[in-house]
Amino acid sequence: MQRKNVHKNRIRISAIAAGGVVLLSIGMSGAQAAMKTPQSNGLLNSFIMPKVFKDNGIEIGGWMNGGATLNPGHSQFGYNGPVTFGDRANQAQFNQFNLFLKRDVVNAGKSWDLGFRADFMFGTDAIFTQAYGNPNADVNTGVALTNRGDWDLNILNTGRNYGVALPQAFVEIYAPIANGLTIKVGHFYTPIGYESVPAPNNFFYSHAYTMQYGEPFTHTGVLTNYNVDKNIAFMSGAITGSGTGGWDGNFNRQMSNWGGIGGVTYTTDDKRSSLNVAGTGSHASARNNAFWGMYSVVAKHMITPKTHLILQHDHGYADNIHFSDGGQRQAQWYGINTHLYQDVLHDLSIGVRGEWFRDRDGFRVSSPGRVSAATNAIDATNFNSFAVHGAGALALAMPADYVAITFGANWKPAKRLKIDTKALQQFNVRPNIRYDVAHSLSQEAYLPFGGRKDQVLFSMDFTIPF
Repeated sequence: MQRKNVHKNRIRISAIAAGGVVLLSIGMSGAQAAMKTPQSNGLLNSFIMPKVFKDNGIEIGGWMNGGATLNPGHSQFGYNGPVTFGDRANQAQFNQFNLFLKRDVVNAGKSWDLGFRADFMFGTDAIFTQAYGNPNADVNTGVALTNRGDWDLNILNTGRNYGVALPQAFVEIYAPIANGLTIKVGHFYTPIGYESVPAPNNFFYSHAYTMQYGEPFTHTGVLTNYNVDKNIAFMSGAITGSGTGGWDGNFNRQMSNWGGIGGVTYTTDDKRSSLNVAGTGSHASARNNAFWGMYSVVAKHMITPKTHLILQHDHGYADNIHFSDGGQRQAQWYGINTHLYQDVLHDLSIGVRGEWFRDRDGFRVSSPGRVSAATNAIDATNFNSFAVHGAGALALAMPADYVAITFGANWKPAKRLKIDTKALQQFNVRPNIRYDVAHSLSQEAYLPFGGRKDQVLFSMDFTIPF
């Protein structure tokens, strides 16, 4: 997860603005929000959007999310080790300022429909959801790469932590074929896994290792969804290749190298239980047959109407990876996590998440995560990270098991105060307590949490939709 700082801001922002005007002017409405993308809450939409757009289902909206994490232990460079998103120790963060423009596609009935969605994100989380799938060094040879793609990597980097991402820009078509087929084309959040980038979609402020290091965040390509019947739904598509197996690819690199994405979901008749199996697979490049693949299994069950259980297992591998010791071998990562949530009151829920994640070869997890994400390749031997003001490659990585447990709550005070505004009813306060420990899989000691093998974090964040 690296970045290269290239300054093409003015041209790129102008092009994006022009594209938005074109979309509005020709009325290319629609685009069902991605499977893991929050819906509009209507407050901003009611003030800004013209009536003609509202009448045609076009909406604008977004959210703001920010918080702070207390780390009582020592934290190297002010980071919480490999924990990401809420990754700054003893500091407040403005994580996400997200705006979206959309029209949800009507995905049922006998008529064709067309839609779109575009998202803009500013904040400390932006760096983790940029289209960084072409890394700063070839994962199979170790050779530095300087032509990484410029979809959203370098629109704005303000200091060490803040930046901009364009995580979604797609159109979606509904075709009334048999039970109905939806086709999404463009750049979109991955439908794989349980947790996701948008803050309103997650119970906890921090994320599981599985989500941060074991799965893609976004794809560029074509994705189809088809409901076989009321119980079974299929997903399949083609995604642009990247140096990381089709993960987080963009529009202008490795376009001759395509990979696949697919999955199936089974839901019981009573809608209380579901099972989803999904994954991706792709070659590293059009010139390299080394394969990069992963799958995720997510089971959900409503034990009672107020008690929700989620079980997840991920497994990924990448062939012929070049390691710092000069060796070249297959890398693997896998793990299990579980979530349990209980609605205590109409405005209060509590939850716990437990996880074991194995980075068997020290290939996926890095500490601090942002330092690795913000690393730029100058040449084959010179790597700098703007996350630590240009210092060398300071992120740690080692074969290890990571165990984490998180306790938290979601409190929506507007419901208690009986505030009728739909958006403010979703104002969410999330206090969390998290414990992490790492166990080295080699003889060498591994201390990824600021010189320690474990840490305790206390955090609280706020999400305000608009």
